[in-house]
Parts: sequence; C-alpha cells; structure tokens
Amino acid sequence: MTATLTPTGPEPRLLLSLAAWSWPGTGPDNREIAHILITHSPAPALSDPPDSPGARMRRLADSLGGLGRAEDVVPDAGRCLHIIGDHVFLHFPGASRRLRLPSRPAWTALVTRTGTAVLLLGLDSLSQSADASQLDTYLDTASQSDRLLYGMARTR
Repeated sequence: MTATLTPTGPEPRLLLSLAAWSWPGTGPDNREIAHILITHSPAPALSDPPDSPGARMRRLADSLGGLGRAEDVVPDAGRCLHIIGDHVFLHFPGASRRLRLPSRPAWTALVTRTGTAVLLLGLDSLSQSADASQLDTYLDTASQSDRLLYGMARTR
C-alpha cells in the first residue's frame, strides 16, 4: 500500500508571491487597532499556475478558517500572528513557512499590547512597491467591489 502525502496549507510558491502592508488605525469602537493587508503581487512567477490570483487568495483565506466579507461578522482567523523579537509573522495553518509582515516598532507594540490585528486579504493584485496613495485607492476600490476578505488575527 502506498500513500500520497498532499500539503494541507498554501504552497510555498504562493507565499512567496504575496505582498503585505501593516498600519495602525481605528476600529469601529474608536479604539486603536493594527491592520494588515495581504495581496497577491503582480510579479510573474517562474511557472504561473492556471488559476487566477483571486482564486489563490480565496484558498489562502480558507486556510485561515475562512475570512468574511464586509457585511459579515468579522471571523476569528485564530492564533496566526507570531511575534519574535521586533518582528511579526503571519502563519498559515499547514504552511511550512511564515510570512514576515512589514512592521515598525509602534505597530509591533500595538499588536503586542492588544494581541490582535484586523486581517484584510485583497483578491486583486497590488505591487509591494505601492505607495500610501495607491494603497488607499486599492482599499477603496476593493471595498466597493467586494474584493476584500476580513478576519481578526490573534497572537493569543
């Protein structure tokens, strides 16, 4: 009898194609909260799979237990944030690697203090080199076209 092992988490190639941003913001209750945006980078991969970036990002959202849409109650993505020294990493269950998030000391301190961050997964591509204006435009467009998935990521 032979068994074929299949990975349970996202492929390493997908993790390498992700772009990430982090910033402090205000939640609906006016309390300060950390935000994380993850998108697919438009940079071509060595051998691009035939499915769309949106489909890959939906699979990534599923690996976190399923993320919700704007009108849904924000689902709990679980304990997927790991703080190691001054760095914050996002762990996708079943993945062999963690995604290192861009962080500044104040943002990392906010995540450490609150133990949470709002996780936004964009279904459309955005270059990691996008500036603040491009990021704002992306968030506005993705929100209006229902192309963002939401979740609450925790450290504990």
